[in-house]
Amino acid sequence: MADLEQLYQQVIMDHARSRHGSGLLEDWDGESVQVNPTCGDQVRLRVRLDRTAAPRVAAIGWEGQGCSISMASLSLMHDLAVGRTLAEVDELNELFLEMMHTRGGFDEDKADRLEDAAALEGVSRFPARVKCALLGWMALRAAIAHALVTDPEDS
Repeated sequence: MADLEQLYQQVIMDHARSRHGSGLLEDWDGESVQVNPTCGDQVRLRVRLDRTAAPRVAAIGWEGQGCSISMASLSLMHDLAVGRTLAEVDELNELFLEMMHTRGGFDEDKADRLEDAAALEGVSRFPARVKCALLGWMALRAAIAHALVTDPEDS
């Protein structure tokens, strides 16, 4: 189990250093700014949707500052969400939220669906850090909601 925890720590550190999706989109449909008042972590996230028959997340771009957990979570979320339908992203968001409230006892089959983002399961044992891990996920949910109430012709 120590090897698995070490692997998970490495995944988190790699994503905290090499932040996938970092950089704001110029062409976007929805935006959200989220701040964790407990620690000061913050993110501005923009999303572009592909509004075909099954709307998808076409792109996510973000800029932020904060701890390695919040930055890694944003990077992992980016990789997991881009290209997925809105229904799939919503389901993944719910799974991630559920994982963050398990205090380390998340179902392995559900964890597999979160792919590398499951590396953040250990954060659930530290309630003060859960908000750090959730910051980007809440920003994505709010940016998608913003995109859905915005007329694409106005962009």
